[in-house]
Amino acid sequence: MTTETDWRHRTHDGSGTGAGALGFGCWAIGGEWSAADGSPLGWGEVDDEESVAAIRRALDLGVTFFDTADVYGAGHSERVLGRALAGRRDEAFVATKWGNLFDERTRTMDGADRSPAYAREALIASLRRLGTDRIDLYQLHLGDTPLDRAAELRDACEEFVSEGLIRAYAWSTDDPERAALFAEGEHCAAVQHACNVLEDAPAMLELSEERGLISVIRSPLAMGLLTGARGRRRAAEGDIRSAPPAWLSWYEKGGVPAGHWAAWVEAVREVLTADGRTLAQGALGWLWARSGRTVPIPGFRTVAQAEENAAALAHGPLRPEQMEEVAGLLA
Repeated sequence: MTTETDWRHRTHDGSGTGAGALGFGCWAIGGEWSAADGSPLGWGEVDDEESVAAIRRALDLGVTFFDTADVYGAGHSERVLGRALAGRRDEAFVATKWGNLFDERTRTMDGADRSPAYAREALIASLRRLGTDRIDLYQLHLGDTPLDRAAELRDACEEFVSEGLIRAYAWSTDDPERAALFAEGEHCAAVQHACNVLEDAPAMLELSEERGLISVIRSPLAMGLLTGARGRRRAAEGDIRSAPPAWLSWYEKGGVPAGHWAAWVEAVREVLTADGRTLAQGALGWLWARSGRTVPIPGFRTVAQAEENAAALAHGPLRPEQMEEVAGLLA
């Protein structure tokens, strides 16, 4: 029987690597950055002092898992996270990613490198920016990497574990076959994949259950659709949602929520906000009820957002009857 405290902990069955049931995604705190063609890849302007305060507030509230990537803000997110964790590193579980090439000076991303040599180069650079001597979860950020090359990178990650540079590793991919390949490694503790109340990921969750992996859930709030705002507000310039790439189907050009997605949010709003939850807290509760291996990583930019998301832990998973009602509404 799962106790009230058990549900708040996630463990990889193979290595024993553990994390809390809620993490915070650090994409947004990287600030503005762009692709080589100038299209935005960040979430707009950000206040570094507020970001630091939000991270420290999260720690105070018991949220210790922080997920970033070297490319977020072209290195800036890692630097801000490292600054916020100065003196408190041992309280945190730090996850970052590698694979994309970027220029810190121009804050642009251009290309990718899937070689084991670059994996080591990127790791050393991330350790330096984060101001730490180890990374708790090192994740391949290139979801479409061919299987043969991915096997080489998995083996490189095992070397990094043996050298004490990382504790465990994962792949950020929505492909079960690719995730399964990485999971063959002894210290592959997780898979990062998309999932939320609007777009389930049954195959990925099933894989995590079968392999004893932690499911690190990106886009748990559908990139803002499930945060409570009503209507068709536009995203600000410099926000990736203002010029959404092909994979970002939740928004139309200009950052306006796509009509059918917005309608589905309204369909489930009442159920998700029952029991005194905010919409975001209900969406997180849905993920915890969906699988006991999920660690959603909602993004944040302010202390208030960190406090609201952390408060979801007090509400816990949705009840079975609420899950059934949501399923019926979205059928």
